[in-house]
Amino acid sequence: MSVKPLILALITSCAIPGAFAADKSAGVAQKAILDLGTAQQLLKAAQETAAARGWPCAVAIVDDGGWPILTARMDGAPVVSGIELAQGKARTSALFKRPSGDLENAINGGRQAAITSGLLMMKGAQPVRVDGQVVGAIGVSADTPAHDDEIAQAALATLGPRS
Repeated sequence: MSVKPLILALITSCAIPGAFAADKSAGVAQKAILDLGTAQQLLKAAQETAAARGWPCAVAIVDDGGWPILTARMDGAPVVSGIELAQGKARTSALFKRPSGDLENAINGGRQAAITSGLLMMKGAQPVRVDGQVVGAIGVSADTPAHDDEIAQAALATLGPRS
């Protein structure tokens, strides 16, 4: 008996019955994703809102794991590190599945331990939801936290009701 059949025999004899069944869909969860087209739509809406209000900014759209899908910095964005701030805010929002400002509020409200999470607890990012499930987030860095959040919320509004 060669090594390959022996290993296969050991694996299959220890396997849970039915684990190698032909029906691969059993026990496999499916989830919605934030695709590139939707990320582009969010970016465009955020930039249009920012331009209309005179608040040039950096925008980052991330997936549910906090990994960047799109980032852009508008001409005249006032904060040079805006891209890093927008990405950090978006990542925080995606991973905590809530607006990044909620964590800033927790810290300001006395929950100092939140600082140790290693994420960016600053207002300006909102989760993107599909059927109640967080599929990513949009983060913005313009000139003020209130403007950042307003731009992110306006971009999300263009997607319509999704939760």
